[in-house]
Amino acid sequence: MAIAAWRHDRGGSLANDFWILLAMVIYFAAMLSIGFIYSKRSNSSSKEYFAGGRGVGPWLTALSAEASDMSGWLLMGLPGLAYFTGAADPMWTAIGLALGTYLNWKLVARRLRRYSVVAGDAITIPDFFAKRFHDEKGVISTIAAVIILVFFSVYVGSCFVTVGKLFATLFGFDYHIMMIIGAVVVFVYTVVGGYLSVVMTDFIQGMLMFFALAVVFIGTVASAGGIDNTVEFLRSIPGYLSGTQVAAPKLDPATGQQLVEAGKAVFGAPSDYGIITIISMLAWGLGYFGMPQVLVRFLSIRSVEEVRKSQIIATSWCVISLGCAVCIGLVGRAMMPTELLTSTDAETIFIVLAQTLLPSFMCGVVVSGIFAASMSSSSSYLIIGASAMGENIFRGLLHKKATDRQVMIVARVTLVVMFLFGIVVASDQNSSIFQVVSYAWAGLGASFGPLMLCSLYWRRANKAGAVAGMLSGTTTVLIWHNLVKPLGGVFAIYELLPAFIISLLFIVVVSLLTAKPNERMLYEFDHYMDDPLPGTLPSGTVLVDEPMEAMEAEVRSGK
Repeated sequence: MAIAAWRHDRGGSLANDFWILLAMVIYFAAMLSIGFIYSKRSNSSSKEYFAGGRGVGPWLTALSAEASDMSGWLLMGLPGLAYFTGAADPMWTAIGLALGTYLNWKLVARRLRRYSVVAGDAITIPDFFAKRFHDEKGVISTIAAVIILVFFSVYVGSCFVTVGKLFATLFGFDYHIMMIIGAVVVFVYTVVGGYLSVVMTDFIQGMLMFFALAVVFIGTVASAGGIDNTVEFLRSIPGYLSGTQVAAPKLDPATGQQLVEAGKAVFGAPSDYGIITIISMLAWGLGYFGMPQVLVRFLSIRSVEEVRKSQIIATSWCVISLGCAVCIGLVGRAMMPTELLTSTDAETIFIVLAQTLLPSFMCGVVVSGIFAASMSSSSSYLIIGASAMGENIFRGLLHKKATDRQVMIVARVTLVVMFLFGIVVASDQNSSIFQVVSYAWAGLGASFGPLMLCSLYWRRANKAGAVAGMLSGTTTVLIWHNLVKPLGGVFAIYELLPAFIISLLFIVVVSLLTAKPNERMLYEFDHYMDDPLPGTLPSGTVLVDEPMEAMEAEVRSGK
């Protein structure tokens, strides 16, 4: 309602809508073209389709990782949170994510790239876990694949919500129709192009997201009267700029909208933002250690030596983009204090500002950044979910002699199922993008994060511990979110943190109580960081050093 009224007051014309739509159509066409360009190479093998043949350069790796990670919530969920309740929540979340990004590239990227080659040339995260722990029966990869399918289907839904809100806000079109059209565009180029098309489009979309955030941030500060006037206005809102308080919009009980009196949005006394809440927001950074859409980029980078360059690019992009997103929401409140009166409407602040500040065609280019974010993320979730079903469940468990063609058929059927489930999740247009993403983020981070760290840094970890860690992490997220968190107080902490700790404890305790890893597994762990080590030629051919060949001979002979 509030958005419709804003559009009417603004007096948007058909001509303006035409130029915005034209810019977005050109963008869509470019993304689909990339999918078709890469379709022949991607479909040459499952390794090309799921991991790009391990030939992706540092810039593509870095920006595609960040674009697929941030999704539409960077341009809608985070600014919306800042607009509605002030700086505390989004600021601490952004700090946690920036730290998590840096530590993930620092601690995981290089080691995972090397170990994935030693561990049977693994090309997916479930595949890596299975080969790292020598799980011949496929138990680990199956559990991991199911977890990915469940939480990524929810994630895909959050991206489709973003698409629907984007078009409903820009043009006043029906939310559900536009959500489905956007979902179809993402589905088509993912099915056709595979991983390489996803990486290339993610790179372009990462650049576009960065440009969109910078342009709207600069324009908003200028239109709001400069930094000094903006800060003075925001300080007048109780707790709005505090890192230890949250602004409290007063809502109309009948409509759920924020009250407006004498042309001013009404706020009550701010609520305290205690240490438990701060820890909860910082805990978002832990999720990176278990995010398959980011970790798979580490598997596919061209060489270990290029990881450092990717780390610098990715961390810089992340810090600047998160900072701009939070500031856009804050400054947007100073520029439009009474326009967006519910938390759901507040998530459209980026779109509203772009449409207000920019010429129509430029607005179309900038808001394509939102669709870019949703496309980059949902395509990554779809391709990883498809690889989990095709490579890890179908070939790894059900049909070990399956051909690449059969695997890709199963993967594409999985894409259809995830696509349809995502549409069901997105059917509620009042869904909070931030809340949907936080739930899926916690599930994946707690299920895989502790296991990834133990896989790379603890030689005593074994198969039983890996299974226990994944199951306990997933279960804790589900129980804590639905049953424990509503109790409030200390239990209101973000479910990722307790679930991460419990998963880590289960891995350690169960591994110590069960049999030691076999000698070959220990040898692989002890030497996967050696130089020279098992590696890959530029063609992707696996090389094995002499000590490993000797170990294999001993295993074959039964010694």
